[in-house]
Amino acid sequence: MKFRPLHDRVVVKRVAEEEKTKGGIIIPDTAKEKPMEGEIVAVGPGARDENGKLVALDVKAGDRILFGKWSGTEIKLDGTEYLIMKESDIMGILEGSAAASKKAA
Repeated sequence: MKFRPLHDRVVVKRVAEEEKTKGGIIIPDTAKEKPMEGEIVAVGPGARDENGKLVALDVKAGDRILFGKWSGTEIKLDGTEYLIMKESDIMGILEGSAAASKKAA
């Protein structure tokens, strides 16, 4: 199933966090917090300004982002969990070696 967000909404897939700490301690599922990092899967066309002109989003599909802990609405499509949120819920885009190394892993 394809899903296309409307207006200034984006579809985000959470990025899985490490199962253990740097010191080697395994974190049980009950103690884990949901990650606040994700990858944008789809974006809407943008919001309209006061004059009715379409303003494109600053993010695009494939961007790695950070978002607030309680941001977005959780949905499940074809067995995969996603978040739908407005662009304003996104705190920033991860760029450079940190995002690239996590993507390669």
